[in-house]
Amino acid sequence: MSTNKLIIFDTTMRDGEQSPGASMTKDEKLRIARQLERMKVDVIEAGFPAASNGDFEAVRAVAGVIRDSIVAGLCRANDKDIQRGIDALQGSRGPWRIHTFLATSPLHMKMKLRMTPDQVYEQAILAVKYAKKACPDVEFSPEDASRSEPDFLCRVIEAVIKEGATTINIPDTVGYAVPEQFGEMIKGLRSRIPNSDKAVWSVHCHNDLGMAVANSLAAVRIGGARQIECTMNGLGERAGNTSLEEVVMALRTRKDFFGLETRINTKEIVPASRLVSQITGFVVQPNKAVVGANAFAHASGIHQDGVLKARETYEIMTAEDVGWAANKIVLGKLSGRTAFKQRLKELGIELESDDLYNKAFQRFKDLADKKSEIFDEDLQALVSQEAGISSNEVWGLVSMSQGSGTTDKPHASVVLKKNGADVKAESKGDGPVDATFKAIESVAKSGAELLLFSVNAVTQGTESQGEVTVRLSKGGRIVNGVGADTDIVVASAKAYIGALNKLESKNERVNPQYQVQH
Repeated sequence: MSTNKLIIFDTTMRDGEQSPGASMTKDEKLRIARQLERMKVDVIEAGFPAASNGDFEAVRAVAGVIRDSIVAGLCRANDKDIQRGIDALQGSRGPWRIHTFLATSPLHMKMKLRMTPDQVYEQAILAVKYAKKACPDVEFSPEDASRSEPDFLCRVIEAVIKEGATTINIPDTVGYAVPEQFGEMIKGLRSRIPNSDKAVWSVHCHNDLGMAVANSLAAVRIGGARQIECTMNGLGERAGNTSLEEVVMALRTRKDFFGLETRINTKEIVPASRLVSQITGFVVQPNKAVVGANAFAHASGIHQDGVLKARETYEIMTAEDVGWAANKIVLGKLSGRTAFKQRLKELGIELESDDLYNKAFQRFKDLADKKSEIFDEDLQALVSQEAGISSNEVWGLVSMSQGSGTTDKPHASVVLKKNGADVKAESKGDGPVDATFKAIESVAKSGAELLLFSVNAVTQGTESQGEVTVRLSKGGRIVNGVGADTDIVVASAKAYIGALNKLESKNERVNPQYQVQH
């Protein structure tokens, strides 16, 4: 491997999915995987095959369509998990990887694994040996490495490299590290382990102290790591993971300092960011670096004047570099089915059946009647809505009306479809959205707690679609529902119903951090 090439390992569909409510269906993972391949991500971690049958099928489906990126599956360090990963990946269209992990910190070994260091050492060797029999590309991660004892860490890593591990990933599992210390840690491990040159060194950082990107870059610059594990939008459990877009653009913008290259097509970054946001329901904050709505906005008169005279005065990269120029008008009310389908293809959107294309096209025509200019973001939002609708969903929105004013109590009337039968409900509330939710809940009787209600404009202008995220919690399970419409209240109803359907779904995701280590 070239010493100036950095491998980008995306774990949006695995670690990113562990964000509360960010669970993805197989079709949603396929859409994200295709976009990541368009972006030229080196490795796509598609999921945790042993977590559930649904995740196994999703990993297998992704492996069956991706050929330009390596598809990886995460497996605990036991034969059963690893075999499940092999079964999901061995029919891959392109290259594939088994990524196995085992905790090495004193705290995790004693309290979580209830194993001695010697037992962990032996288990790590056996896991890599088992995976290597079926897969030439094996990655090993000593979980909670940043809080592990260096001598023991060196012992384990040397042994797994000897057994054939081709990538050694050092996770900062709880976001405990600080940049200079973490960089020196990687450097120290590489210098102390005799066979360290036989593997690619990788890092996987969490953002609990807001230093995931800084830690990852320090590991590259100081420690010599040549793979960074990251997610789109920094998505991930707790405070999230290393942000892919920030790492990639830091390396590109400061190539003079890092001297490294990635193969990422940066013009696909914003489309990927929006797709992940729409599918998971996690809205990107406006001031988020690179992909936030304000990332290239200049409000200060001094800044505006400088940018107009010479862009470089206040911008270190262009909006076009990361795909912000993609929101040109693409279609209108006179556009036909062929043009619609072609534009979806250009956006990397593939629907699974003609029926889905027909339904999405009808939604497009309905939208074109409401707003004169249809942007790429509008298409992505409406397709996300259509692709997220299952034929066996319990609840559906048939129609609704609502009213509010300064003197009248807000009220809403909804007609829902429950298992194919129409049900009508009415309610009053503190506002039109509250009244709508109460009307829906009066017949759904879910008993769920509303954790989040968020509204985001899909494009600019008063005709823009509003994209609403609703997060519900019930019995320890958290789900996100997303709805889009030019009417915010209608979008809110769609989002609430979407969340209800996820609560009704039997395909509950089981996150790996909650599973018992065997």
